[in-house]
Amino acid sequence: MLLEIKVKPGSSEDRIIQFREPNFLEISLKAPPEKNKANERLSQFLSKVFKIPKNQVKIVKGKTSKNKIIKIEGIIEKEAIKIIKKTLEKIRE
Repeated sequence: MLLEIKVKPGSSEDRIIQFREPNFLEISLKAPPEKNKANERLSQFLSKVFKIPKNQVKIVKGKTSKNKIIKIEGIIEKEAIKIIKKTLEKIRE
């Protein structure tokens, strides 16, 4: 599945800020936007959210941009949406 992601690096915490179905996420990351640190952190964060190995998270477009296209391997869109919504519910509690 492909996700459109807008990243806000250098934030106070790693979290999903916004989700628009079917595939847009806005994510804040603690990591700074330098030396690929934010991209690495994004991959770690998404692998944790989706409970998949980090090597199944690939940046397809936007490695040096805040706007990225990410390919999540081994998960279908319907399942991904369910996981994202569940993650957002936990944040709001």
